[in-house]
Amino acid sequence: MKLSEHKDLKNAITDLPVKEKDRLLLRLVAKDKVLTEHLHYKLLEDNIDLENRKEQIKADVEAQIADLKKLNAKEGLVKVRKMITSVNHFYKVTKDPVGEVELKIFILNMVPFDFRKSTLGYRDYMILFSTFYLKTVAVTINKYKKLHEDLQFDLSEDLNNLLHKIYSSKLASSAEASNLPKEIN
Repeated sequence: MKLSEHKDLKNAITDLPVKEKDRLLLRLVAKDKVLTEHLHYKLLEDNIDLENRKEQIKADVEAQIADLKKLNAKEGLVKVRKMITSVNHFYKVTKDPVGEVELKIFILNMVPFDFRKSTLGYRDYMILFSTFYLKTVAVTINKYKKLHEDLQFDLSEDLNNLLHKIYSSKLASSAEASNLPKEIN
């Protein structure tokens, strides 16, 4: 049931006494962890906390990158998905599109492509990894294009480094097949 479909319910909620609204709001917020964290960020944090959140994610990624080279493609895929999920969570909490694009470009630039060969199994996880990786790059480029041009300028060098890394690796043919640009202007 959407609130917009029930105008009388919306009016009834706005007519509630303040104390009752507060009690209901607190009950609703307590049921959603992301909403709770978002409200905490919005009401109690500032730009310094935003930068601290970004630095924490970067530090976590840097700590995990060394281990990625020791893993096979399946294990690497799991780790990279977790890293990208942490950025998605960051965006849900902060609603900071610049930070989201910046962090994804940072992670994608750090991720190696040379995983150990898997000895067992019938599935080629390197194909799954490259598909996930290239799709994440494409989504990040689309979000990058929606940013203000001054912000794009700030991120363009890192994004072009990422694209150069992809096109000078074994992912080049897959990137070309998925119409990934070779450079961002």
